[in-house]
Amino acid sequence: MFAAYFDCPGGPENLYMKEVMKPDPGEGEVLVKVSASALNRADLLQRRGKYPPPKGASDILGLEAAGSVAGLGPGCSGRWKMGDAVMALLSGGGQAQYVTVPEGLLMPIPKDMTFIQAAAIPEAWLTAFQLLHFVGKVQEGERVLIHAGASGVGMAAIQLVRLAKAIPIVTAGTQEKLEATANAGAAAGFNYKNEDFSEKVLEFTQGSGVDIILDCVGASYWEKNLNCLSTDGQWIIYGLLSGGEVHGDLLARLLSKRASIHTSLLRSRDKEASSGYKQAFAEEVLPHFSGGVSPRLQPLVDSVYPLHAIAEAHRAMEENKNIGKIVIEIPV
Repeated sequence: MFAAYFDCPGGPENLYMKEVMKPDPGEGEVLVKVSASALNRADLLQRRGKYPPPKGASDILGLEAAGSVAGLGPGCSGRWKMGDAVMALLSGGGQAQYVTVPEGLLMPIPKDMTFIQAAAIPEAWLTAFQLLHFVGKVQEGERVLIHAGASGVGMAAIQLVRLAKAIPIVTAGTQEKLEATANAGAAAGFNYKNEDFSEKVLEFTQGSGVDIILDCVGASYWEKNLNCLSTDGQWIIYGLLSGGEVHGDLLARLLSKRASIHTSLLRSRDKEASSGYKQAFAEEVLPHFSGGVSPRLQPLVDSVYPLHAIAEAHRAMEENKNIGKIVIEIPV
């Protein structure tokens, strides 16, 4: 089979489409013929040699996939049958023609949804769902500040905050991105490049601040985050785009707010935990992707690249211009 590959860490130019061995499903695993995958910041970090896959995971890029069941390993329960349309969050291996997935981590693709659309769901939506409900335990009426609001996780989080009857507030770097987040349901949005988002958040919340912050930026935002975090608020860190080295009196500021810091990396969760998030997501959220259910949720696809143009897709994400997900179409 063909897969996205690189021989040594470095820039996008190191990526190419390589012929590799097709995997065989093991005990309790399902072989999925992949029609579409999606690109994530973790793929860029892995390509640079800064985010190795967990022990035992495929070294092929790709943390999510959508496709059809092409084989069943021994011990499968019978829940899935050949040809079923499925999607999954993976620890690796999604940007290939085939991938093996533990049967408990598969989810059905909602009716009337294409593989391209479905590929935009698993990583972004499960990450946002886990951060909001399993880490932050978001409650009705709470105010949630979402950094990188126009990213895949950001656009999912906006809609999930609305579904929880809470209030999403975002930051983004362009007016176009802020307009997209408003269309997705953001109650307010601020351009971090030309305004102090902490002051704007305090103004919007009439001085009370936000109850939860979803932060993939890290070090450079710490003071502004604590400035606009409410007393007893939660700062949830799931990425470090600006690095992790903090200079300043972080602990004193945190203590003065009685605030808490939580951290989370979905990729390194064990399969049992991931299966628990997936089951709750499948029951509580997946039905809202189908027509006739209110409120209706919608994955946002920014652009689609064929697998042989994987380097171009990486360059597009590094330019940070995408609104929603960059999807990789896998050749038949």
